[in-house]
Amino acid sequence: MRVALAQIITGRDLAANLDLVDAYARQAKAGGADLVVFPEATMRAFGNSLLDIAEPLDGPWASRVRALAAELGIVIVAGMFTPGTAGNGAKVRNTLLVTGRRLEASYDKIHLFDAFGFAESDTVDAGTSPVTFELDGVTFGLATCYDVRFPDLFTENADRGADVNIVCASWGSGPGKAEQWKLLARARALDSTTVVLACGQGDPASVGHPVKGSAPTGVGHSVVVSPMGDVLEELDGAPGLLFADLDTAAVQEARTKLPVLANRHRF
Repeated sequence: MRVALAQIITGRDLAANLDLVDAYARQAKAGGADLVVFPEATMRAFGNSLLDIAEPLDGPWASRVRALAAELGIVIVAGMFTPGTAGNGAKVRNTLLVTGRRLEASYDKIHLFDAFGFAESDTVDAGTSPVTFELDGVTFGLATCYDVRFPDLFTENADRGADVNIVCASWGSGPGKAEQWKLLARARALDSTTVVLACGQGDPASVGHPVKGSAPTGVGHSVVVSPMGDVLEELDGAPGLLFADLDTAAVQEARTKLPVLANRHRF
């Protein structure tokens, strides 16, 4: 199975961000991809209001993505914002939409980014449940940004059958942050002996855009990591499209050589 990671830089305008999804999804399809992953906050970049644009999974933004996936015959994973659990408009949920090829799934970010001077929990309700989905016999687990610092989500996804863990992010910039992003992606691959597809927002500085305060707006460096922790493919900070061919046999081989899932203890 061929997959693509679309490292885009989104802004405030929802229609412009949809145009990016359209353009990169078409490139992914032309390159032979069965699945294309977009970052967290594809719908609207952090540093902008979110309450006014949150919509349900059958709303106009998600429906446009769904129609595009159906047109192209490809699965799209993209970060959006849905209404919070309170239902009073006070908070949103940070949601990954999965759509295409008769697949419909969604994941609400569990670990909220209350770190490095940013408080995601001020405006976002946390999710409560891991989510996996299957495409052409391959099982994928889902995670969002700060989730990558928490190994249990990745091993739980593996326990649920995941061969691949997808991480969609809009990573905060700062000293050593890009290195941490890659280190964590590699560590989670080793913890769970899964392929990790880590797709982040590109670095706004790479296209001359200023960073808005402490908002996590991306550092780039999307990576594909093997179940043995090797970086197979990587982008730099600029927008781009990365292709990778998944080999689930490598996952089974890794689990035979390094049976950490079978050997681990729960305390």
